[in-house]
Amino acid sequence: MPESDEKRHNDQFDVPWKDILDAYLPDFLEFFLPVAFAEIDWSRGFEFLNTEFARISRDADIGDRRMDKLIKVWQRDGKEFWVLIHIEIQGDRKTNFASGMYVFQYRAYDLYQVPVVGLAILADEEVGWRPTEFGYEMWGTKQSYQFTSVKLLDYSESGLEQSTNPFAVVTLAHLHAKKTKHLAEDRYVVKRRMIFGLYRRGFSRKQVIDLFNFIDWVMHLPKKLDDRLNAEILEHEESQKMPYISSMERFLEERGEKKGEAKMLARQLRSRFGELPTWASEKLNKAEPPFLEEWGLRILDAKSLNAVFADRT
Repeated sequence: MPESDEKRHNDQFDVPWKDILDAYLPDFLEFFLPVAFAEIDWSRGFEFLNTEFARISRDADIGDRRMDKLIKVWQRDGKEFWVLIHIEIQGDRKTNFASGMYVFQYRAYDLYQVPVVGLAILADEEVGWRPTEFGYEMWGTKQSYQFTSVKLLDYSESGLEQSTNPFAVVTLAHLHAKKTKHLAEDRYVVKRRMIFGLYRRGFSRKQVIDLFNFIDWVMHLPKKLDDRLNAEILEHEESQKMPYISSMERFLEERGEKKGEAKMLARQLRSRFGELPTWASEKLNKAEPPFLEEWGLRILDAKSLNAVFADRT
């Protein structure tokens, strides 16, 4: 695989992380912050606070926080509180990471007067980087803020393989993707084992397909190996008389068509407006075919990139 293609997929790990977190928030907290999961009243549901998050980020001037989530939940005693989740995908130490967590927390509290729980998921490859607090002390004044950091590198492969939580699979796929960078044959073997293992873990059909999508994204293969694996998946489902065979086949076909449409539209947008910002690439990667078709038509008359993606409801 060309290095540029590998780099492109590694740089966009945030897209599948966002999708899987949005779809399986309770499982996410049960896996990474079980003390919170146990005290939340899940019968009341939860709410992603996108508007509040945008205001805090803007007012706090804390830079690009596209991987962060701010979520409202309720404790079993009826009290409302917010959970701030930051997923750090970078492979290097990030300057002022802890202070950024602190600034967001105090701005959220200042604006809305609600407790904010900080959780950082560190998916980088730097073993010694483990930020958990921010503070300073001077002339009798002391400030201290602590938050929970979870390092993906700390998880053992054997433990992850035995877990039935979807985020054990997510974590394992991410770790394997890092280990098999530029090693296509090794990645093929591991990816095949992981996908076949989904059927043995007792996941629902939707979970199998969602986790397949995550694994397929972060463990990208050259086309020849990808086609070979897809054929083996379909053959395996048929031989095992799995109930997912027809839906998985349609999923593979639709995924291929969607990727092709998104790739073509991205080329057209770059030709018209120059290099695409991250937010535009994310929209293309996550969009369904009707949106891709609509945006393709808008290119003819749009004066700017924002006009192509504008909500016209």
